[in-house]
Amino acid sequence: MTDPEDISHWLRLDARLTTSGQPSEAQLPALKALGVETIINLALHSHERALPDEAASAAALGMAYIHIPVPFDAPDNGHFNAFCAAMAAISGQTVHVHCIVNMRVSAFLYRYRRDVLGMDEVLARAAMEQVWSPEGVWAGFVAER
Repeated sequence: MTDPEDISHWLRLDARLTTSGQPSEAQLPALKALGVETIINLALHSHERALPDEAASAAALGMAYIHIPVPFDAPDNGHFNAFCAAMAAISGQTVHVHCIVNMRVSAFLYRYRRDVLGMDEVLARAAMEQVWSPEGVWAGFVAER
Protein backbone atom coordinates (compact mmCIF):
# COMPACT_ATOMS: atom_id res chain seq x y z
CA MET A 1 0.00 0.00 0.00
CA THR A 2 1.23 3.48 -0.80
CA ASP A 3 1.04 6.38 1.62
CA PRO A 4 -2.42 7.99 1.74
CA GLU A 5 -1.24 11.40 0.65
CA ASP A 6 -4.85 12.59 0.40
CA ILE A 7 -4.77 13.00 4.19
CA SER A 8 -4.10 16.68 4.86
CA HIS A 9 -0.47 17.64 5.44
CA TRP A 10 0.67 13.99 5.20
CA LEU A 11 4.33 13.40 6.06
CA ARG A 12 6.30 10.18 6.45
CA LEU A 13 9.25 10.55 8.81
CA ASP A 14 10.47 6.95 8.64
CA ALA A 15 9.24 3.38 8.09
CA ARG A 16 7.27 3.37 11.36
CA LEU A 17 6.32 7.00 11.87
CA THR A 18 3.88 9.11 9.88
CA THR A 19 2.17 12.41 10.66
CA SER A 20 -0.67 14.50 9.31
CA GLY A 21 -3.51 16.84 9.96
CA GLN A 22 -6.85 15.37 11.03
CA PRO A 23 -7.69 12.25 9.03
CA SER A 24 -11.34 11.74 8.15
CA GLU A 25 -13.32 8.74 9.29
CA ALA A 26 -13.03 7.33 5.75
CA GLN A 27 -9.23 7.74 5.81
CA LEU A 28 -8.60 5.77 9.01
CA PRO A 29 -8.67 2.36 7.24
CA ALA A 30 -5.78 3.54 5.05
CA LEU A 31 -3.71 4.04 8.21
CA LYS A 32 -4.55 0.51 9.33
CA ALA A 33 -3.59 -0.80 5.87
CA LEU A 34 -0.16 0.83 6.29
CA GLY A 35 0.34 -1.21 9.45
CA VAL A 36 -0.35 1.59 11.93
CA GLU A 37 -0.79 0.06 15.36
CA THR A 38 -1.28 3.25 17.37
CA ILE A 39 -2.68 6.69 16.61
CA ILE A 40 -1.60 9.62 18.78
CA ASN A 41 -3.79 12.72 18.55
CA LEU A 42 -2.46 16.03 19.89
CA ALA A 43 -5.55 18.07 18.93
CA LEU A 44 -8.50 18.95 21.11
CA HIS A 45 -11.63 16.83 20.73
CA SER A 46 -13.65 20.05 20.77
CA HIS A 47 -12.23 21.27 17.45
CA GLU A 48 -14.81 21.45 14.65
CA ARG A 49 -12.72 19.11 12.45
CA ALA A 50 -12.18 16.49 15.18
CA LEU A 51 -13.89 13.15 14.69
CA PRO A 52 -16.90 12.47 16.92
CA ASP A 53 -15.26 9.45 18.62
CA GLU A 54 -11.85 8.79 17.12
CA ALA A 55 -10.89 6.41 19.92
CA ALA A 56 -13.82 4.11 19.09
CA SER A 57 -13.16 4.40 15.36
CA ALA A 58 -9.50 3.44 15.83
CA ALA A 59 -10.42 0.57 18.17
CA ALA A 60 -12.94 -0.77 15.65
CA LEU A 61 -10.07 -1.03 13.16
CA GLY A 62 -7.75 -2.69 15.69
CA MET A 63 -5.58 0.33 16.40
CA ALA A 64 -4.75 1.76 19.81
CA TYR A 65 -5.51 5.43 20.38
CA ILE A 66 -3.71 7.91 22.63
CA HIS A 67 -5.05 11.41 23.13
CA ILE A 68 -2.78 14.15 24.46
CA PRO A 69 -4.83 17.36 24.12
CA VAL A 70 -2.51 20.29 23.46
CA PRO A 71 -4.15 23.73 23.38
CA PHE A 72 -2.73 25.49 20.34
CA ASP A 73 -2.14 28.69 22.30
CA ALA A 74 -0.50 26.98 25.30
CA PRO A 75 1.82 24.04 24.56
CA ASP A 76 4.00 23.18 27.54
CA ASN A 77 6.59 20.73 28.79
CA GLY A 78 3.90 18.69 30.55
CA HIS A 79 2.36 17.96 27.16
CA PHE A 80 5.79 17.17 25.73
CA ASN A 81 6.63 14.85 28.62
CA ALA A 82 3.32 13.00 28.15
CA PHE A 83 4.12 12.66 24.44
CA CYS A 84 7.61 11.29 25.20
CA ALA A 85 6.13 8.81 27.68
CA ALA A 86 3.60 7.66 25.08
CA MET A 87 6.30 7.24 22.46
CA ALA A 88 8.41 5.21 24.92
CA ALA A 89 5.43 3.00 25.77
CA ILE A 90 4.82 2.15 22.10
CA SER A 91 8.46 1.86 21.09
CA GLY A 92 8.87 -0.40 18.07
CA GLN A 93 5.29 0.03 16.91
CA THR A 94 4.12 1.68 13.73
CA VAL A 95 2.55 4.95 14.82
CA HIS A 96 0.65 7.79 13.21
CA VAL A 97 0.66 11.13 15.03
CA HIS A 98 -1.78 13.85 14.05
CA CYS A 99 -3.42 17.06 15.14
CA ILE A 100 -5.63 19.30 13.03
CA VAL A 101 -3.08 20.58 10.47
CA ASN A 102 0.18 18.87 11.59
CA MET A 103 1.58 21.98 13.25
CA ARG A 104 1.51 20.74 16.86
CA VAL A 105 2.79 17.35 15.72
CA SER A 106 5.68 18.69 13.66
CA ALA A 107 6.85 20.82 16.60
CA PHE A 108 6.56 17.92 19.06
CA LEU A 109 8.39 15.55 16.74
CA TYR A 110 11.11 18.11 16.09
CA ARG A 111 11.84 18.26 19.81
CA TYR A 112 11.41 14.50 20.27
CA ARG A 113 13.76 13.61 17.44
CA ARG A 114 16.30 16.25 18.51
CA ASP A 115 16.21 15.76 22.29
CA VAL A 116 15.16 12.14 22.81
CA LEU A 117 16.46 10.39 19.71
CA GLY A 118 19.54 12.61 19.39
CA MET A 119 18.92 13.43 15.74
CA ASP A 120 20.92 16.21 14.17
CA GLU A 121 19.07 19.47 14.83
CA VAL A 122 19.12 20.53 11.18
CA LEU A 123 17.61 17.23 10.02
CA ALA A 124 14.97 17.27 12.74
CA ARG A 125 14.06 20.88 11.95
CA ALA A 126 13.81 20.19 8.20
CA ALA A 127 10.82 17.88 8.70
CA MET A 128 9.05 20.48 10.86
CA GLU A 129 9.72 23.22 8.34
CA GLN A 130 8.04 21.19 5.60
CA VAL A 131 4.88 22.00 7.55
CA TRP A 132 5.61 25.42 9.12
CA SER A 133 8.11 27.70 10.86
CA PRO A 134 6.81 28.16 14.41
CA GLU A 135 6.33 31.66 15.81
CA GLY A 136 5.18 33.05 19.15
CA VAL A 137 4.54 30.48 21.88
CA TRP A 138 5.50 27.72 19.47
CA ALA A 139 8.92 29.24 18.76
CA GLY A 140 9.48 29.20 22.51
CA PHE A 141 8.21 25.63 22.76
CA VAL A 142 10.58 24.28 20.09
CA ALA A 143 13.51 26.20 21.60
CA GLU A 144 13.09 24.39 24.95
CA ARG A 145 15.66 21.74 25.83
